[in-house]
Amino acid sequence: MAVLGDNERALVDAIDEPALIVEGSIVRLANAPAQELLGGRIEGRDVRLAIRHPQVLELILAQGSGEIDATGIVEPGRSWRLLIRRIWANASLVRMIDRSDAVSAEKMRVDFVANASHELRTPLSTVLGYAETLAEESDLPPDTRANFGRTIRDEARRMLRIIEDLMSLSRIEADRFIAPGDRVEIGDIVDIALANAGRLRRSGSCEFRQQVARHLPPVRGDRAQLIQVLDNLLSNAVRYGCEGSNSVVDVAAERSGDWISVTVTDHGPGIPREHLPRVTERFYRADAARSRENGGTGLGLAIVKHVIERHRGSLDIRSTLGVGTSVTVKLPVAD
Repeated sequence: MAVLGDNERALVDAIDEPALIVEGSIVRLANAPAQELLGGRIEGRDVRLAIRHPQVLELILAQGSGEIDATGIVEPGRSWRLLIRRIWANASLVRMIDRSDAVSAEKMRVDFVANASHELRTPLSTVLGYAETLAEESDLPPDTRANFGRTIRDEARRMLRIIEDLMSLSRIEADRFIAPGDRVEIGDIVDIALANAGRLRRSGSCEFRQQVARHLPPVRGDRAQLIQVLDNLLSNAVRYGCEGSNSVVDVAAERSGDWISVTVTDHGPGIPREHLPRVTERFYRADAARSRENGGTGLGLAIVKHVIERHRGSLDIRSTLGVGTSVTVKLPVAD
């Protein structure tokens, strides 16, 4: 057994991620991150008591060098890359690099591509089907031909909305580390968004009730993006909360300390509790069929979330079945 001294201790302690020196099957040295992860009394004990992953143990106990990706070494679902380097005859330096964020990001990327492909493929298949029928059938009745044309137009517009939202998300993410610098009046933003939303109301069956506090200070923001946030929140409120007669959507803005809060409340069917944590994910829909039927792209709340994060604000979504949904955006007051 080699005698480990200050040099070896300094080597292990200089590594930021969990690291240990294993001699034979015994952990001789472990830095602070390794002790926090695997246990404070890991030094001097058998490595098999701390790491219970068969493939990882096989590589460590082989007393050679190599790399391995593994999940569930300590916690289920947490991914690690282990770098194992032989440092003398029967001892190895083991470094553990947490890859959970990278694995999660890759899964999100794969899921995003799959979801985007699905969302675009569905209307595109409809467009192609109707277009082929129009091209091949010359004796279609005028009403049928007109109906096919309207369907092609509507599905093409739906694809265009998805593409525009995807491009918007891309631009927002590209600027996510750059805080907006303009001074923006929230009252103006609310007025513009309400004017835009007025065109969405179905034959006047939806009333907007506005309650914006007077003399609100400006926020530091991107005017176009904040209008987009309110546009998306109001379009959702109209889409899901204005199906009956005499429907109402409430819009309120007020100051609370160093924050300006803007709340959009509908009185629709509400969102089941289990869906609330995921409604800001791209293409996630609590009711997919209804969302598509009403023209939703599944990207509106994702855009809202990313804009608010760029503005260093917060987003709170609360909903009660049969009562309605309330979405509150908080933005910091401009200095």
